[in-house]
Amino acid sequence: MAVGTGPETDGAGAGIPDLEGVPLLGSLFDLKSDSLGTYLRARQRHGDVVRISAGPPGLRAELYCVFSAEGAQRVLATEAANFRKDNLFYQELRDSFGNGLLTSQDEDYLRQRRLVQPLFTRRRVDGYAGAVAAETEATLSAWSKARDGIVDVSAEMMHLALRAVSRILFGADVDTTVDVVHRCFPVITEYVLRRGYSPASFPRTWPTPGNRRAAAAMDELYAVCDRIISERRGAAPGREEGEDLLTLLAGAQSADDGTFDAAELRDQVLVFLLAGHETTATSLAFALHLLGRHPEEQARAREEIARVLGDRTPEASDLERLPYLTQVLKEAMRLYPAAPVIGRKAVAATEVGGHTIPAGADVILAPWVTHRHPRYWSDPDRFDPDRFAPEAEAGRHRYAWFPFGGGPRACIGQHFSMLESVIALAMVLRAYEFEAVDREIPVSAGITLRAEGPARCRIRRVDV
Repeated sequence: MAVGTGPETDGAGAGIPDLEGVPLLGSLFDLKSDSLGTYLRARQRHGDVVRISAGPPGLRAELYCVFSAEGAQRVLATEAANFRKDNLFYQELRDSFGNGLLTSQDEDYLRQRRLVQPLFTRRRVDGYAGAVAAETEATLSAWSKARDGIVDVSAEMMHLALRAVSRILFGADVDTTVDVVHRCFPVITEYVLRRGYSPASFPRTWPTPGNRRAAAAMDELYAVCDRIISERRGAAPGREEGEDLLTLLAGAQSADDGTFDAAELRDQVLVFLLAGHETTATSLAFALHLLGRHPEEQARAREEIARVLGDRTPEASDLERLPYLTQVLKEAMRLYPAAPVIGRKAVAATEVGGHTIPAGADVILAPWVTHRHPRYWSDPDRFDPDRFAPEAEAGRHRYAWFPFGGGPRACIGQHFSMLESVIALAMVLRAYEFEAVDREIPVSAGITLRAEGPARCRIRRVDV
């Protein structure tokens, strides 16, 4: 939760129901122990716009939570200019991962987006299919040593997604970067979460143990990125076979926006590493976990894969030929959205859902809740990929499902995420059957959705 001086109410916010909490501290402990469950409970008890207070007097945060699809559309799209990434959490992200596309605003963001957009066209992204397939094949080869054994799909998909995005970003430097990211990212992300959700924190410059650990991890991560970036500087623009995304970023330019300098390149790389592997890994891991609990849906997906692919390596053009597999992924992203909570700061009083959100308010959108809202989803906790058949999608509100955000700040990597996920899932399901060992996976809201325990599946090689 972001802590500040509080919203400028002037009567705004009156009539918004409050979630009950304990005296003096409000819902502080509920949010710390189970924020996602707290948001669900707030909607169930009080509706689609709810205020949650947390923290002691003088350090209290007031969160204005918006749970409806219509409300999400107003915050992210139709009234997006009134809701900015100005809260404490985003500032901590900037201080740790740089001012890249995820965290930048205003002209900085528009300039970055214009420079990066040509590198994320469908044609460009489709060219990364081979790298995803190669890394997936390497994962499957490693699993062969545990034939009919048990794997933690959460850990395995995190490793696969990290290697895939690192290979696409860095090319031949993939092994070095994967080791550094694997070691440093958990330290930095925990640091961001601790500071971003604390009522008060020591300045980063103070030599506390936590500050020193985080600074050492950031120094190591920045150093490897800076070294690789220095080797790419001056590379010719335009994509040739074998060029990695960093080379393309280094060559991105326009008459109006110039080019990225070395520091800006590092900021983009860090954001792509953060957003590009944790989100995809979450989608893949929970898709496998859900299929491991639902053998009929798993068999249906495998039949489609066998019919469309046979024994050949999947390509980008196969995405349109694998509609049911895509539905499986979308349903997994509904139940387990990689970004379960989205925060904004209101800069002007804005009407949302019949209530006025005051200027200065910390605003929470929760895909975790909206994706389970009974107004849009019947029997919302049930796994049902047919919810995303074309005719079902056509009749549903655009923001009933928004795992990639929406509006002018929608994720630039949507197509890449779906490409990577469909290719990897197709290859994994063609090779192995999955049976869930851990039936329920506790989760929490970090920078992305976090599994708070293993997601183990028993795997059996499929006879081909």
